[in-house]
Amino acid sequence: MSDPIRILHFADVHIGMENYGQIDPKTGINGRILDFLRRVDETIEYAEDHDADLALFAGDAFKTRSPNPTYMREFARRIIRLARLCPVVLLAGNHDLPAMVQKASTVDVFHTLQVPNVIVGRQDELHTIETRRGEIQIATVPYPMRQRLLAREQTQGKSILEIDEILQNEVEAVVHNLAQQAAARPEIPSILLGHFTVAEARYGSERSVMVGRDVAVLKSALANPAWDYVALGHIHRHQDLTQGEAGTPPIVYCGSLERIDFGEERERKGFCWVEAARGTACAKWKFVPVAAREFVTIRVDVRACDDPTAEVIAAIEAQEVADAVVRVLIKTTVEREAELRERDIERVLSDAYFIAVIQKDVERPARSRLGTESPETLSPIELLERYLIAKETPSERRVVLLQHAETIMNQGSDPA
Repeated sequence: MSDPIRILHFADVHIGMENYGQIDPKTGINGRILDFLRRVDETIEYAEDHDADLALFAGDAFKTRSPNPTYMREFARRIIRLARLCPVVLLAGNHDLPAMVQKASTVDVFHTLQVPNVIVGRQDELHTIETRRGEIQIATVPYPMRQRLLAREQTQGKSILEIDEILQNEVEAVVHNLAQQAAARPEIPSILLGHFTVAEARYGSERSVMVGRDVAVLKSALANPAWDYVALGHIHRHQDLTQGEAGTPPIVYCGSLERIDFGEERERKGFCWVEAARGTACAKWKFVPVAAREFVTIRVDVRACDDPTAEVIAAIEAQEVADAVVRVLIKTTVEREAELRERDIERVLSDAYFIAVIQKDVERPARSRLGTESPETLSPIELLERYLIAKETPSERRVVLLQHAETIMNQGSDPA
């Protein structure tokens, strides 16, 4: 058996995400964008150090479908660096594809300029790629845009749910067709590279930045023995949907390289390293974490504290906040809120990369509408009376309403 083909699988770099960042004076670029670019650099360095034979990018290069030239330049620099090492397949994700079929995607420029060693996955297609350790088949399935997959007559008079079902069937048919093509050459490894949602997957924060309406593909449609590995992008949470199921290829979301918001606070970020060889049932793979920016939430309850500021500071000092995006959520009362010294709290957070928010959840005493009695001790008619008093209903009208209410309640209690 020959040496396995070494493959880098990464996705969802979303260059252009600026939340929780500020302009870097040296480059003029938002610091959070630099975070995403550093993670791409870290990924490429791993590929260089481990002698990658092939790189698979599973879609979503940018935050928007119309990135500015600076972001495009920075992404291109890194792809060209990677292409000097090995062939690179760039798949078009939903953030890369324009709504109109006639318009180009954000990665089409690599195809137009015929950048050496770069293959753009612009359509559903099976590619045979020669690597230094042998041939491999890569089936590309870009994000399933309705306008690109469905004819107008297929959608006329249909509900959104009906159109979703038609689109799901179309995508599953495409995947099945590609699997049949790949199975014609069982002597070489085959990988499905896709950017879409699998119904059984767990979501991350991608829904907060999603472009376009999503359609879920069933996992069973991907679990075809024709594939040695299914490399997916689109969902930011890294996950293996098969968990080593016998006879099923690994179906893996590598996840995004950086955290977008606090919804991804506890998620590991990174890429996948895959080894595919002839004669093996499934490829071997592992998840490689990267040094993504930490997001830290500090929750503290100061309602019963004599010195609420000291309590908040102690909670902050118990956490590692250096170079992290931090939010502080304080549960307090009206009295304790007045005693909180926000400048002192900010001073303790001086080592943080960015203070997202110092939020005070103030517990305010509710105005009682029922007097001093507990509601559980009052009868329905007494509760109604307290309500009418609270609503400042005139006494004469109150008497009439209570009489009618009592009549209705008594009728409801009569036996049938």
